[in-house]
Amino acid sequence: MKIFISVIVLFSTFMQLKAQQIMPLYDDKIPNSKPSVNKEKSEVNSDAILIVSDVSIPTITIYKPKNPNPNHSAVIICPGGGYGVLAAGHEGAEVAAMLSSWGITAFVLRYRLPNDNIMKDKSIGPLQDAQKVIQLVRENCKKWNIDPAKIGIMGFSAGGHLAATASTHYEKALIDNPKNTSLRPDFSMLIYPVISFTDSLTHMGSRENLIGKQPLAEMIRYYSNELQVTAQTPPAFLVHAADDGLVPVGNSIAYYEALQKHKVYSEMHLYSHGDHGFGMHNKSTADAWTDRLKEWMTANKWL
Repeated sequence: MKIFISVIVLFSTFMQLKAQQIMPLYDDKIPNSKPSVNKEKSEVNSDAILIVSDVSIPTITIYKPKNPNPNHSAVIICPGGGYGVLAAGHEGAEVAAMLSSWGITAFVLRYRLPNDNIMKDKSIGPLQDAQKVIQLVRENCKKWNIDPAKIGIMGFSAGGHLAATASTHYEKALIDNPKNTSLRPDFSMLIYPVISFTDSLTHMGSRENLIGKQPLAEMIRYYSNELQVTAQTPPAFLVHAADDGLVPVGNSIAYYEALQKHKVYSEMHLYSHGDHGFGMHNKSTADAWTDRLKEWMTANKWL
C-alpha cells in the first residue's frame, strides 16, 4: 500500500511540475559555493512525503495563475526539512498550486541545504538564495505582471525560519545587488516555523545544520529571529499546533509578541492539536487554516 501511495505522490508531483516553469536561481556562478558534484535526489519516504536532499544548485519553480489580475501578488515558498532536506511536495508544490488558483504567482524555492562540502559559509547559503529570489521577482515584476509592493514569503518549519530570517535580515545584502533592489518581503506566512535558535525554543537539528553543533552566542542571537524584529519587519500570518512535539509552539508566540511589541500587527492561529508537519491539512480540526490565510490576504489587499 505504501509503495502504491508513493507512486501516486511522485506521479502527482511530476504532473504539477510538468505544467510549470523551472529555472535556475542564478544565471552565472552561484555565490558562496565550492566546486562539487551535484548529488541532489528526490524520493518518497515511508510517510508518502516527497523529500529532496543534497540540494547544491538552487532553482525556482514558477506557478502562474490561469487568470491573473493586473499587478497581482507573488508568494515565494520555502519548504521545510530541518535544513537537512526539503519536503518539496506538501510544503511546496501543493501549496503553490493552491495559491495560483487564488490568482497569485507562486515561486517554490529549492534552496541550497547547508553543507561545508558545497559552501564556503554554510550559515548564509539559504538566506542568499531567499534574497536572490526576492530580488529576481521584484526586478521582473513587469514581466510577470506582479505588483512590486505585494511580494510575500512563506515557509514551513525550517523553511519558516528561512522566511523569518529573510523578513528580519533584509538590510544587509548577501548577494550582488547593483540596482539596490529592496530585499524586504512585503508580508510573510510562517507555518509551524522554527523562529528561535535559543536553547529553550529551537529545533536543535535545524540549528546544528545551519550554524553547527557549537555555535557562538552571537550566531545564536543573530538567527533567533524574534530578537531581530523591528518596526519595519513585514507583518506575518502564523500557524502552529500547541502539541507540536518537534518545534515548540513558543516559537510562533515569541515572534508574534515581538511583532506586537513593535506595532507590526499580525495574525496568529494556534490549534490545540496537529503536531508537526501537517502542511495544508491539520486533520485534528475541521477548521482550515488556508481559509484563514485567504481571509487575511484579502483583508490586507494582497489578494
